[in-house]
Amino acid sequence: MVATFGEQRMEQHLDLKSLVTDLHADGVLSDQDRQRLSDVNAGSVHPLVFLAEQGIVDGRSGRGLDMERLLAWLAEQSGQPVYQIDPLKINVGAIAEVMSLAFAQRHKILAVEVSESEVQIASAEPWLSAWESNLEHVLRKPIKRVLADPRDITRHTAEFYNMARSVAGADARGTGRSAAGAKVTNLEQMLELGSKLEPDANDQHIVRIVDWLLQYAFEQRASDIHVEPRRDVGNVRFRIDGVLYKVYELPAQVGAAVTSRFKILGRMDVAEKRRPQDGRLKTRSPEGNEVELRLSTLPTAFGEKLVMRIFDPEVLQKSFEQLGLANDDLRRWNGMNDMGHGIVLVTGPTGSGKTTTLYSTLRQLATSEVNVCTIEDPIEMMEGSFNQMQVNHQIELDFATGVRALMRQDPDIIMVGEIRDLETAEMAVQAALTGHLVISTLHTNDAPSAVSRLLELGVPAYLIKNTVRGIMAQRLVRILCPHCKQEEDVDLDAWAQLTQPWKVKPPARVCRPVGCQECRDTGYMGRQGIYEVLVLSPRLQELVLPHTEVDGLRKLAMKEGMRTLRLSGATRVANGETTIEEVMRVAPTATH
Repeated sequence: MVATFGEQRMEQHLDLKSLVTDLHADGVLSDQDRQRLSDVNAGSVHPLVFLAEQGIVDGRSGRGLDMERLLAWLAEQSGQPVYQIDPLKINVGAIAEVMSLAFAQRHKILAVEVSESEVQIASAEPWLSAWESNLEHVLRKPIKRVLADPRDITRHTAEFYNMARSVAGADARGTGRSAAGAKVTNLEQMLELGSKLEPDANDQHIVRIVDWLLQYAFEQRASDIHVEPRRDVGNVRFRIDGVLYKVYELPAQVGAAVTSRFKILGRMDVAEKRRPQDGRLKTRSPEGNEVELRLSTLPTAFGEKLVMRIFDPEVLQKSFEQLGLANDDLRRWNGMNDMGHGIVLVTGPTGSGKTTTLYSTLRQLATSEVNVCTIEDPIEMMEGSFNQMQVNHQIELDFATGVRALMRQDPDIIMVGEIRDLETAEMAVQAALTGHLVISTLHTNDAPSAVSRLLELGVPAYLIKNTVRGIMAQRLVRILCPHCKQEEDVDLDAWAQLTQPWKVKPPARVCRPVGCQECRDTGYMGRQGIYEVLVLSPRLQELVLPHTEVDGLRKLAMKEGMRTLRLSGATRVANGETTIEEVMRVAPTATH
């Protein structure tokens, strides 16, 4: 059937009338839909796009006839597989060299993969092939044709070629000046020479590259952007749902210029490349939302490495339930903060969501009747409802000095970015003893270990008993994509390992990741928290001694209702929200 269908339509554009007839013949369209669409004029809109936007129900499956199903049907007819264009998986520089922009736009095609053996070309016109022989002759490689959404082809053709052109233009300006720095091995000398090889950071090519990187970072839900210098290239990587993905490979000089451009935007010292620097900038996402980025540079062997942490203000608008803190854990957490005085601690490694928890809590507490003040290093996100101060070591303004100053500001609630030393811990204790609520963070594996950490810093046990109201440890787990996750029988051995040494009844079924267009074939979409909430009750306070046993604290806390991080994750697994492997990856065994 494929050959006959193809022979009939060779060198013909897809048109709405023929598509409607063929879809009806295959039982995809009902008689009513066929009659309604038979005399419609789609105008300049591609017929696949027009049909996908009509809200038609597929007569064979009973589901909506969207672009995905239309392409799957067309793949059956043409024998060409469907290809999902993912900008994070495409070598933009390589595909732009396959053909000119004019050729790609004239034939409405786009190279999507280039290898030594073949080139894959995406098209939404399976019956047009006049361009194939010319392109194969030029490339001297066979062409493999794939089908793609015509909207994606149009959009990515413009974006990919603009990006490649900007990189090539910037590289030409940079390398045209000198090639002397490439073989220099002295580190200090290499960094100084490198600055002379860079294109101008305000060059329009560099500006466009930076705009492209930010746009894609927002669209792909990236939390961090890394620009990493290597000997001959500069790598750009995005962190998405906790995992780093390589996005682009820039020429070394262009990568350095991109870093300089970001430093200019972040009001950092562009000339200083030998010491780490911090900066911040505000921009808007494609949807028009304000987004704040925190910049950090680090001198490395091949130049400055830049990392940008993206703070989406919408995260702070989410409820605790949306962040993953719910039910009994949420009640216990709110109970600690409602006491009005004392110390409340959040623990976990970098990137575990502590900042989001702190800000969300402060936003909830920061009513017009209270004065909320913070001391941070650095200020993570600007927030209008409380007073924020940043640590500045150059003028000897550290956490302890900041808390001492805030005590004279008539505060009700004080947030200390992190308790790192005894002096800061003593000031936090002093603030708590004088009737203030102090919220802060510690770096420990779990909640009970925070008590021993304070003891190690030198805080007397009797002061911990009198001031610490509770501790919450947290981690972020990737949540299964709701569009493609599938149920399966639970692996009893893995479940036993996750919940040991407590005997927790396994669920009948769990879910596993599959991968689809919505989640970019990862099987996961977004992250939420798992939590371990320890309320320092009178019985637990009795166990806080100069040589406290963490295991004893943990066992009693469990009896009083605390769930460990892994048990909190096990609940998520049982609810079909994540996997055993994901929880075991992020939750430490030290909680057992």
